[in-house]
Amino acid sequence: MSNEDNIVMNQGDDPEMEAASKQARKTFRYFWREMSWEYRRIIPGLDLAAVKVPFTDLDVAPGDPDTEHMWVSEIQCDGKELMGTLLNSPAWLTNISAGDPVCEPVSEISDWMFSIQGKVYGAYTVNLLRSRMSPRERKEHDQAWGLDFGDPEEIEVVYVEPKQTAGFLGLFGKKSVIDPEERRRAKIEHPMSINMGESLKESLKESKEMLHATDEDGWTMLHRDALAGNATIVKILLKHGADKNLKTPDGDTALDLARIFGWKHVIKLLSE
Repeated sequence: MSNEDNIVMNQGDDPEMEAASKQARKTFRYFWREMSWEYRRIIPGLDLAAVKVPFTDLDVAPGDPDTEHMWVSEIQCDGKELMGTLLNSPAWLTNISAGDPVCEPVSEISDWMFSIQGKVYGAYTVNLLRSRMSPRERKEHDQAWGLDFGDPEEIEVVYVEPKQTAGFLGLFGKKSVIDPEERRRAKIEHPMSINMGESLKESLKESKEMLHATDEDGWTMLHRDALAGNATIVKILLKHGADKNLKTPDGDTALDLARIFGWKHVIKLLSE
């Protein structure tokens, strides 16, 4: 990671940075939805996935900032808190170090990003910094990260597999094109959720054990997919008898979890 982006102090002094962080929190659900599928993949699909949050140390040396916004990886999330591992070495704070386990409120998130095949999604604060750079500085910045951030004014939040189209009269090779309609659909439902539907139905025909099984946190599959916004999976689970009234150890139903990130299609299914 490029160190200049790793740590941002006193974001409250920068209204544009605050606005970028607000947008990151508003769209964080897409990050968590992607992570819900990453943890199911046999072969990882993400090059990088991290969330930026503020950390505070009131015992820093006089004159040094007492807050640093740093990146956290290996993210887990219950909708209220996120848990992970600190990626950065603090510049000033002394009460935390790179590699430490952390647990922070989701409401404190200041940015998120993931990358697939070198292409970055999210990264609101990073792109704000990039927008303030000259073209040369931006190129050097992206080379330092080793990632494609794209246009800093056009932040993408969902991955859509590009289609290869031939150039004019086939003279200029092939060009990758993203279908706007596919991107719109991907915001509503993750393609893997749709693709997994049939295999899930077959599995449930053989055994309904997964409908009632709970993981080490006391969550059912319905809980997990409701929080992640996987409407196709939620619909199938409900049709095969999943109990939507079951609660997590913290007292949340699947509907409560869907409401945290505002997944309208899932909320509708669980409200019927």
